[in-house]
Amino acid sequence: MKKNVAEFLGTFWLVLGGCGSAVLAAGFPNVGIGLLGVSLAFGLTVLTIAYSLGPISGAHLNPAVTIGLWAGGRISTKEILPYVISQILGAILAAGVLYVIATGNGSDIGDFAANGYGDHSPGNYSMMAAIVSEFVMTFVFLIVILGSTDDKAPKGFAGLAIGLCLTLIHLISIPVTNTSVNPARSISQALFVGDWALSQLWLFLIIPPIGAIAAGMVYKYLKSE
Repeated sequence: MKKNVAEFLGTFWLVLGGCGSAVLAAGFPNVGIGLLGVSLAFGLTVLTIAYSLGPISGAHLNPAVTIGLWAGGRISTKEILPYVISQILGAILAAGVLYVIATGNGSDIGDFAANGYGDHSPGNYSMMAAIVSEFVMTFVFLIVILGSTDDKAPKGFAGLAIGLCLTLIHLISIPVTNTSVNPARSISQALFVGDWALSQLWLFLIIPPIGAIAAGMVYKYLKSE
């Protein structure tokens, strides 16, 4: 239960910090943080939780990460569902808190940092571009996670490597899909936007876990005797 609570809290912070920066601060008149700031915000949420709650639950904060670690032989099958449920609930609570804050000055939530493709891609990128982007970014993310947390990796630097990797992923792919690589993050925002966000949610539920499983299998092969 302690692990599940840690995942709940960690994912709450990931969504509130990352999506909150996108909704509240990215385009703030004259002093907005822009895409670079949003990318750093997502990376910093992972970095801070990795060192604070990582010792308790491993700080997955992402159903795709949990599934990828399972594919890489790091966790057991029975751990997947409790982690994923905790992550999704934490993300939804964060989106609820963000909704209250974002509408506190009478503003409409707009796209609420929801993930999308086609007309709902920040750069109008196609569904195929979104699929390739989400697959590749999640694949690389899991390779970095598996490698930096390996027994032979330098101790104490995993959180830094993982946080910087997520920052880089956002720097690359925000224009394509608003960057998901995390089904919990996609679910939470889509629930509040509804309409198109829910109709396109399937891509962000399916592709990141597939990329994560592929990375888990590849890393397991690379580590095999």
